[in-house]
Amino acid sequence: MLSEVTATRYVTPLREGGSLPGIVEADDLGTYVMKFTGAGQGRKTLVAEVICGELARGLGLRVPELVTIELDPVIGLGEPDQEVQELLKASGGLNLGMDYLPGSIGFDPLAYEVDPAEAGRVVWFDALINNVDRSWRNPNLLVWHGDLWLIDHGATMIWQHNWPTAASAAAKPYNASDHVLAPFGPDIAAAAADLAPLVTEELLTEVAAQVPAEWLVDEPGFESADALRRAYVEALLPRAATIHERITLGAPTRDRPSQAPGWLADRLTPQPRTTGRTAQAPADAAQVDRRPQHDEDGGK
Repeated sequence: MLSEVTATRYVTPLREGGSLPGIVEADDLGTYVMKFTGAGQGRKTLVAEVICGELARGLGLRVPELVTIELDPVIGLGEPDQEVQELLKASGGLNLGMDYLPGSIGFDPLAYEVDPAEAGRVVWFDALINNVDRSWRNPNLLVWHGDLWLIDHGATMIWQHNWPTAASAAAKPYNASDHVLAPFGPDIAAAAADLAPLVTEELLTEVAAQVPAEWLVDEPGFESADALRRAYVEALLPRAATIHERITLGAPTRDRPSQAPGWLADRLTPQPRTTGRTAQAPADAAQVDRRPQHDEDGGK
């Protein structure tokens, strides 16, 4: 299971993105970017964060450490921002934290070169999890100590939002034309040869077991949390074997709006800047807040 910590101080919200994550300090003296069960996207985005984040880690990709964070709603009583206060009050109990990477910067494809091998591994992984949220519009990549780090996997595995059609949805191809790493000539074949054999039933079962049971309860059609965990395994396992054959790399749709599903429209739309609380963030938090169209990262 993921390590569990307790939030001791809410530092500042991250205003870009729709879920309003926040930087918090915890009783292990760590600093985390926290995503809340009470946010509008719901607990399924946290499930996706855990499964995809831990799967990426198992495949050797860089992802900030994930933890569960116990939140006492009393922590929000002194919060002056009404929206943030309501979010904290609605998120009592277990939430998700990502290790905050101090000094990290948002990935800029014009300023940072990625070799075809690494680009291929990231694109292949995003195809596996059907990530619609790592495009040139919203890279969800950080550069930290010169390395690429993958963040924000809440908008993945779209099939989890309609389990009766999950098998057909998981079998669909992946259009990587708008992927932020598409211009770097991703070597998909090499990535598939290296990574697909690693996506075993054992690895997926281990990854799914990291999801707290309380985030999996009351899902229609499933009698237990373990049954739902099994559904994630069964969707991803066959996809890993053949998805490289169904990845499209064409011209990016720079003259059209995002082709993401409609339910993601608000989430993928950058939110307007605000003043006040955010402007008083610590130096590192302010740096994160300047990242274009990111809504999370992590680090101690």
